[in-house]
Amino acid sequence: MQQTLFAITVILGTIAVYVLMNRLYVRFTFPLLVPVLTTTIILIILLSILHIPYSSYMVGGQWIHSLLGPAVVALAYPLYKQRHIVVSYWFPIICGVFVGLITGMISVLLFARVLGIDQTLILSMLPKSLTTPVALQVSEVLGGIPPMTTIFVMIAGFTGVIIGPAFMKRLRINSSLGKGIAFGSASHALGTAKSAEYGEFTLSMSSVSMTLSAILGSIIGPIVAWLITM
Repeated sequence: MQQTLFAITVILGTIAVYVLMNRLYVRFTFPLLVPVLTTTIILIILLSILHIPYSSYMVGGQWIHSLLGPAVVALAYPLYKQRHIVVSYWFPIICGVFVGLITGMISVLLFARVLGIDQTLILSMLPKSLTTPVALQVSEVLGGIPPMTTIFVMIAGFTGVIIGPAFMKRLRINSSLGKGIAFGSASHALGTAKSAEYGEFTLSMSSVSMTLSAILGSIIGPIVAWLITM
């Protein structure tokens, strides 16, 4: 009974914090105030202050986590509504996602080589721009460390959401198509959530880009990993 009450408290508390952070973000619209980031920070602080282990939090948190799958599937709805436009732009979408994947992986290799990072860690970083479930599978196949991959996936997502808009503004990327491809291929689900702020078309492009990144990334990743180990 106590465990059930604790789980309900965790669920309601997490939702309450997110709602408050979302209102704060809507009010000020500052990049660092994106609700996913601020909610995560506040929850970490609360768990630390109250000395609540992560495993205990997940008694209720697992139910929220289980909604990730349906949330990703729900992205198919705006994609379906925009299906004719998606078909019309299939070539730039595929090219954009492919270039984004290759650029992301090469940048990881260059960054890792300069800093002298261990090969296992490099393999864990390669799938950073893929959506979490796929990234974990790819990391395991490549010989990486899945828990470390989770951290890199989060960093990629938060980085794209926070500095992505300013970066695209600087480069004068104003098209909804370009923004959608950029968010979906570089920052997966977090970027796709951010793209919803730019309209349904951008959301659709981001959704299909995220999906294509997962498919192409699972193919390109092993090839890049093979080149590393040669």
